[in-house]
Amino acid sequence: MKYKDLLTGFIRLHILHHAAEHEIYGQWMIEELARHGYKLSPGTLYPLLHGMERKGYLRSRKEHPGRTARTLYRATPLGKRGLALAKSRVLEFTGEAIRKSR
Repeated sequence: MKYKDLLTGFIRLHILHHAAEHEIYGQWMIEELARHGYKLSPGTLYPLLHGMERKGYLRSRKEHPGRTARTLYRATPLGKRGLALAKSRVLEFTGEAIRKSR
């Protein structure tokens, strides 16, 4: 993905946004991100999810709907607070960037 180093933060915020609303799983998140122009492979997404879980932003649980297990992720209270802070910073930046680009 071009500009991966710049966009990784937005991807993490997108993950947190959905995980704060409902449980998510990897393939669903890959498809959701693709709808927004982010093309991630499982080899990119799962390390992000695992890292966010290690840092306490997400928690996971295993679900066994059939022969294979699915890992579901949900935002933790820390993740929700981080998301709220990030939203306010994004709004501040967006306002500043729009004003200065005119």
